[in-house]
Amino acid sequence: MKPRLSLILSVVVSAVPLMSARGSDSWPQFRGPAGDGVAVDQSPPVAFGEDDHVAWKTTLPGKAWSSPVISDGVVWVTTAVERVPSEEEREALLRNTNNDARKFKQLAIAKAIELKLLAVDLKSGQHRQTIDLVTVETPDAIHATNSYASPTPFIDGEHVICHFGTFGTFCVDRRSGEVLWQRTLPLEHGVGPGSSPVVHKGRLILIQDGMDRQYVTALDASTGQTLWTTDRPPMEAPTGDQKKAYCTPVVVTDSTGREQLLCMGSQWMVSYNAETGEEFWRLYHGKGFSVVPRPVLLDDVVYFATGFGKPELWAARIDGSGDVSSTHVLWSVKKGIPSKSSPLLHDGLIYLVDDNGVASCFDPESGDLVWKKRLGGKFSSSPLFAGGHLYFGNHEGEVFVLTPGEDSEVVQTNQVQGQIMASPAAIENALILRTDLALYRFE
Repeated sequence: MKPRLSLILSVVVSAVPLMSARGSDSWPQFRGPAGDGVAVDQSPPVAFGEDDHVAWKTTLPGKAWSSPVISDGVVWVTTAVERVPSEEEREALLRNTNNDARKFKQLAIAKAIELKLLAVDLKSGQHRQTIDLVTVETPDAIHATNSYASPTPFIDGEHVICHFGTFGTFCVDRRSGEVLWQRTLPLEHGVGPGSSPVVHKGRLILIQDGMDRQYVTALDASTGQTLWTTDRPPMEAPTGDQKKAYCTPVVVTDSTGREQLLCMGSQWMVSYNAETGEEFWRLYHGKGFSVVPRPVLLDDVVYFATGFGKPELWAARIDGSGDVSSTHVLWSVKKGIPSKSSPLLHDGLIYLVDDNGVASCFDPESGDLVWKKRLGGKFSSSPLFAGGHLYFGNHEGEVFVLTPGEDSEVVQTNQVQGQIMASPAAIENALILRTDLALYRFE
């Protein structure tokens, strides 16, 4: 079923000042300034909790797993306020979808959703704006562990780009709250949206890997007009379920000066020309699908997880052309790899935590295991490095703080109320943490 959209005018509560969204004084995208979870020159607290080092705690409406983005003293978050059906209504709504009845227990569905962009004051935690973007009647079903607002927004200069997959993409003026443009790019996500947007040199890059179609597209960030669209490589899969993916792109310049757009997907890691959409190279990684983790890079090597099925961690050189599947793979690891949380690379080591709470450290040159530690709980949030420590947050509201390095140890376990699905931010020597209930500033 295709959702029915009705645009709602913006409601501006107060003005937001404008400056640049670059540098260590901002957190403009999923996983921070460089998109890798590393916070430069930040020293957030190691120990914190509901009554410890909390500057403020602000309740947020709706349900969303999107991470906070920050600039000019304002924290921006998206959310989806659901009109929740009764159990009988839920069954009827699901029967009207293309989903197999045997999978109904794994799915959630709303009668309608109100998609919003919220602005929270970084210093005080007070709500500064509520911008109503769109109401979607009879939206598609999503996985029960997903939300209707999982992609993280992107701060592009004076604008905030909000992406909700098939439910709409919006460009919002940070000062006035005006919606400057919106696009709807229909896609059958299968279990809901997940891939976050990236803006590079005026181009809004969207990975559109659905069950019905898989492609990457670039929109003009100032107008929303399509600049280019490139289909993904052919896949061998019995159904579209094993072709879908939810990864966020990465832009990198290799040692030859070639600027690459790396778009991980099911079965293939692909490099594109961000200006034209032309493919530089492709690498077949196997049958992995529903890929979520965002890749990380060191010099001319990309490190990426292969998604659901049997998650693996791969290392490959990015200096090739054409099909590099048999020539540019350096190593792969087949155990203890997450299907949701992204890896973190810092000071010559790769850190990650799998879905079931086992943290690992690998040597990026060889792929050898350096250490493994059981933290406990379920994990979707990606780790953060800040102030000389690693931060890992789980579904149970625990945040484990570890020292980095070969002799790493857990130095603190913190507890907050609610579920942690969003990835944290570090700014002004504070930790900005979102749960399913609230937004926190710890300092």
